Amino acid sequence: MKLVDLSHIIEDNMPVYPGDPNTNLAHIKQFSKDNYNNHKLDINMHAGTHIDSPMHLTDSSKYIFEYPIESFIAEGCVLDVRNEENIKVKPEYHEVVKENSIVLLYTGFDKYYGTKEYYEIHPCIDIEFCNFLIKKKIKMVGIDTPSPDKYPFEIHKLLLKNNIFILENLTNLDQLLNADRFEVIAFPLKIKADSSITRAVARIL
Repeated sequence: MKLVDLSHIIEDNMPVYPGDPNTNLAHIKQFSKDNYNNHKLDINMHAGTHIDSPMHLTDSSKYIFEYPIESFIAEGCVLDVRNEENIKVKPEYHEVVKENSIVLLYTGFDKYYGTKEYYEIHPCIDIEFCNFLIKKKIKMVGIDTPSPDKYPFEIHKLLLKNNIFILENLTNLDQLLNADRFEVIAFPLKIKADSSITRAVARIL
């Protein structure tokens, strides 16, 4: 068994989506003078590697902690979509993508994480591919970009209205390209919020 960390580090002043508040992580107690260490974190739920739930962009009133924990763990597949400005359905996806799975899209854009390019020129899912994922009844789609689409976020809304969670700002997806089988584990915090930061990992079986 091998575990692959798919998450970016949470740190002070980490990259955030343009317009979102900055992250503040402070070392508020230090062992040298307080005899113990403690840190305080001020972070929005869409900073770094995180999960969007339906409440984020629909009229749902269901907080992310209210979904069954089984919603955030499943066998995964990774689709190599590098160099695709618009991510489209390919014939082989009909066999590769399974019902109740977690689909990861490897764009390679994590190398731009925190840059202007990362937020402005990232690839997007097209409507046909979105409808394909909905028809397949997957649990979650993950991507190594800040979003599967851009304003007005119609892809977001379609996926979330169909109870498909969106896992954003992933990294290290290249390490899964040659894995025959793996499981994705991306539990949200037990938090009363629309979405949640997460430590996403893949367990190669």
